[in-house]
Amino acid sequence: MTDLGADVSFGQTGAKLIEHYGVTLPTETVRQIVEGHAGRMFEQQALEEEWPTEPGHPWLIAEIDGGMVPIVQSDPAQKDRRKGKRLEWKEAKLCLVHALGSATPTYGGTLRGGVEEAGRQLFHCARQVGFGKASRVHSVGDGATWIAGQIEDRFGDQGQFLVDFYHVCEYLAEASPGCSSQPKAWVETQKGLLKANQGEAVLAELAAQREPAEVVDENAPVRRCHRYLLNRRHQLDYQGALRQGLPIGSGEIESSHRYVAQQRLKRPGAWWTPERAEHMLALRLNRANGGWEHYWQNQIKQVA
Repeated sequence: MTDLGADVSFGQTGAKLIEHYGVTLPTETVRQIVEGHAGRMFEQQALEEEWPTEPGHPWLIAEIDGGMVPIVQSDPAQKDRRKGKRLEWKEAKLCLVHALGSATPTYGGTLRGGVEEAGRQLFHCARQVGFGKASRVHSVGDGATWIAGQIEDRFGDQGQFLVDFYHVCEYLAEASPGCSSQPKAWVETQKGLLKANQGEAVLAELAAQREPAEVVDENAPVRRCHRYLLNRRHQLDYQGALRQGLPIGSGEIESSHRYVAQQRLKRPGAWWTPERAEHMLALRLNRANGGWEHYWQNQIKQVA
């Protein structure tokens, strides 16, 4: 039941129980059981925070990003909790780490814990896949300052952050009509310069084409692109990453958001309280990390 409820709505879980096992349970009972196990999985999380003493893998790939989840907030002034509900969106922060060359990442995530908790989850994932005192951690992200900040805080000189190349290309594409009569060719030229670590040339090109100061920012894509790259000019070492066989895009974490978190938490019509969303995220992470059998073995031991 918990396995089914991790993937589909509680109503659909009940229907599948009837279809596959001939068992009939009220949807509310299904919800209580699934969310109960999800809550226990969350409570049983133990994060590794000790700095390593072993050498570890030479290179680890780390990605972290946020995705929005629908959250229901009740009006505390209402005695009937069914009244006065409102839908809000809260960011679930998901991370993954794997050794360079490995296709098996370890995942972490938090919804209520904020930036610091996301960093703790990231460090735990790194330790699980072999982060050691001689390891280097290569991280790619969309340029959000909190992501780069956590890489520095958690890994110090052993970490490096690279702005997602494809995110940069989106800025370039928006700026291109204001920079050239042949925007596609212009974008390709700037991409080549960035991959050759000639970011200063790209900045100079953008600076020369910036919109006048009186143009509002939303109508100034060249200025926005210039500012974005200028503020991240020390995070554009694409040549170094490519030379060492390291990724320059963060598509892996974006895909993971879809099938680890959003597949269940953003189902049509699904609204979650913050606590229940955090617990269901823990359930999804447990399965993604292969912790399913371990959890149930512990449950059996506790009953015995």
